Amino acid sequence: MDNALLRIEHIEKAYDEHGVIHDLNLVVEKGEVIVIIGPSGCGKSTLLRCINALEDIQGGQILLDGVPVKRDARNISAMRQKIGMVFQSYDLFPHKTVLDNITLAPIKVQKRTRKDAEEEAVALLDRVGLADRRDDYPRQLSGGQKQRVAIVRALSMHPEILLLDEITAALDPEMVREVLDVVLTLARSGITMLIVTHEMSFAQAIADRVIFLENGQIVEESRDPAKFFTEPETPRAKEFLRTFRYER
Repeated sequence: MDNALLRIEHIEKAYDEHGVIHDLNLVVEKGEVIVIIGPSGCGKSTLLRCINALEDIQGGQILLDGVPVKRDARNISAMRQKIGMVFQSYDLFPHKTVLDNITLAPIKVQKRTRKDAEEEAVALLDRVGLADRRDDYPRQLSGGQKQRVAIVRALSMHPEILLLDEITAALDPEMVREVLDVVLTLARSGITMLIVTHEMSFAQAIADRVIFLENGQIVEESRDPAKFFTEPETPRAKEFLRTFRYER
């Protein structure tokens, strides 16, 4: 039986004359955690933004549950509700409390009752250790706490797939672990995720599959993360991973 949730077929993405993604194909199965790594500028973040239709594509197609995801489609609002996305910059509303940040979209977009939205928000905040910060404003939170709130906000929409784009890049080292622990817990719960990260130890710990991207193309793909990070098959992946090792 086909267990595919997301299909990316021969997509092309360019900015003016500059090609960013070239004939890229990928199938994401339900419950799968895929980590995308690669050098800066290789198209990792752009790929996530294309999946969520934040960027137009110039060729190919992206299908969620067999339905095309298109930026100009009539159903794009409904499709985006199925695709949660968390950015490295948090993007929380500074003038709203933590609880209001989380419940805004469920109430306004999904037309859920405030009582239902708030009850779920508090339960999710408790899950990430922030139930006691529900009435705080973003300025009162650390970077790691803001990012955990951003993850909860995405989860509150009940997405079918969660896209995480360098969610620890803006954090101090001490805050990174608290965010990664939350993502590891989500992975164990069975949620489908596509994760762009430069945290190689985290990638190895969480991934069901690793995608190594360069120049907008998949250079290497592995369903054995432990082997990939110790014995990559392609020279380019070996060279890339060597930059994360420090030897005397």
